[in-house]
Amino acid sequence: MASPLSSWPWENFGVYKYVLYGPFIGKIIYSNSWQGMGQQDSWCLHLLILFGLRALVHQLWSSFGNLLFLTRRRRIIKAGVDFSQIDKEWDWDNFLILQAFMGAMAYYLLQGIREFPKFNLWGCFIALFLHVMVTEPLFYFFHRLFHKGSLFTNYHSLHHSTLVPQAFTAGFGTPLEYIVQGMVMGVPLLGACMMGYGSLGLVYGYVLLFDFLRCMGHCNVEVFSHGMFETLPFLRYLIYTPTYHSLHHTEKDTNFCLFMPLFDLLGGTLNQNSWDLQKEISNGKNDQAPDFVFLAHVVDVISSLHVLFVFRSFASIPYEFKFFLLPLWPFAFLVMLAMWAWSKTFIISFYNVRARLHQIWVVPRYGFQYFLPFAKNSINSLIEQAILRADKMGVKVISLAALNKNEALNGGGTLFVNKHPNLKVRVVHGNTLTAAVILHEIPKDVKQVFLTGATSKLGRAIALYLCTKNIRVLMLTPSTERFQKIQKEAPVEYRHNLVHVTKYQAAQDCKTWIVGKWLSLREQRWAPPGTHFHQFVVPPIIGFRSDCTYGKLAAMRLPKDVEGLGMCEYTMERGVVHACHAGGVVHFLEGWQHHEVGAIDVERIDVVWEAAMKHGLSPV
Repeated sequence: MASPLSSWPWENFGVYKYVLYGPFIGKIIYSNSWQGMGQQDSWCLHLLILFGLRALVHQLWSSFGNLLFLTRRRRIIKAGVDFSQIDKEWDWDNFLILQAFMGAMAYYLLQGIREFPKFNLWGCFIALFLHVMVTEPLFYFFHRLFHKGSLFTNYHSLHHSTLVPQAFTAGFGTPLEYIVQGMVMGVPLLGACMMGYGSLGLVYGYVLLFDFLRCMGHCNVEVFSHGMFETLPFLRYLIYTPTYHSLHHTEKDTNFCLFMPLFDLLGGTLNQNSWDLQKEISNGKNDQAPDFVFLAHVVDVISSLHVLFVFRSFASIPYEFKFFLLPLWPFAFLVMLAMWAWSKTFIISFYNVRARLHQIWVVPRYGFQYFLPFAKNSINSLIEQAILRADKMGVKVISLAALNKNEALNGGGTLFVNKHPNLKVRVVHGNTLTAAVILHEIPKDVKQVFLTGATSKLGRAIALYLCTKNIRVLMLTPSTERFQKIQKEAPVEYRHNLVHVTKYQAAQDCKTWIVGKWLSLREQRWAPPGTHFHQFVVPPIIGFRSDCTYGKLAAMRLPKDVEGLGMCEYTMERGVVHACHAGGVVHFLEGWQHHEVGAIDVERIDVVWEAAMKHGLSPV
């Protein structure tokens, strides 16, 4: 049986746990409707506002900690936050519900302190005094107590079960811990109120500052300059740093203080490495050059909200449209315009495979911008700068995402390789593995396929590969010249398997469609019932036909030993990446020294597939 107060009563409620705020909302509505809201009744509103602001503080610190392009050099623990940690901390805000009710209980029990002014300076001084003299030592005492025996095993070990502290880790714990925290946090507020110096400003200010400092200590990014502590040495005992608290998470038997290391000094638990490590991290040199880079791009405005530094939880699950994010669309649109004007390529995520660092960089351009004729040169310039930067850093392989390797944009990367013939970094489009994934999806008993986008790089490779397997390929293209050019590449004995068609009606008896060009409902109607649509078109086609099945974009699951991966790649499930990303990973793991740009080498399709299998990548 679980220990008392070791789990949240509403932990299985999901999003319905927020119904627990209903009594507060009901009281507000009742007061407005029947009584007129006076100060006494407005406390329910203040509690809701306050705890909404507390959640915002945690969210903003989480965003800051995941702004890798700003913080990666000052990250304390280098490991990435993986899906298991995100899942553990998914309901990090449980303590806000608990402490909202604790606040309401304190207010209604203490009848004599209900009338508060907006601000009282004396109350701030009293609260500061009580915080230093009571809250800090009380927290230190209870924190050390929670590290002993069954209290640690049954309660506090949960807080320490995550590898990389983040802002949400500050709220990750058991009910007993947050009851104790709420009580010690309430001492300065209740003390000031009972002395007649309480105020709304004190309540808001103290609680939000408390959360601000808690989140700062858990953000895994050093925010203080060591020079400040060298100039004013006494400050190191008055305010803790993220590095200071990270040592508590890694070693567990030191640095127990709330915010003031003075109490660790007095208690004999101050880690002697605290200041040396803080100096090392604050120098901004805690960085590592990646071995592999996947150069991605943004799809659209709403999907841009699904990144780690915006909403970590949403980034950890496959993208799907969420109506409640629509109010953020104007803000995201303004960010898009700002990036269009000023931003350069930046890092958004990373993971490790076999002790090798893989990073995901993003070109700050959205899908529609790649189809604007006047934007072509600026996009190629951003991609070129990223390749040159990777080359300078010593990156081994850089793989281009779908639109970044568009044939019309830069010839699948040939533009950059031809312009810079001495590149050490290997530029890869990953299309060979993309072709392999699509080809291995096709059942062995298929004798005929219908191929759209037939003269693209992928279409050409797929057609040439299938025809040598004695599969008849209906190649949809209006250009006889382009079809004949591809047909001449096929071995003479297999050329008859490539058939030129110009209309969708030609496929009305074919149940295997390979789609490389977007299909409308009208065009999909020519497919017979039972057709399966394989896809390599971006964005994916919409499944209009209920009597047909639709494959997802070509993708592969990364090896099982991947570490620190906590972000899904657009609509892909966890641990799954687009085949062009996986192709770059295979290229790196194999140590191949050639560029993979331009046309696909059909003879290498099976080689790349076998290499992917050898290194533990698997089809979805």
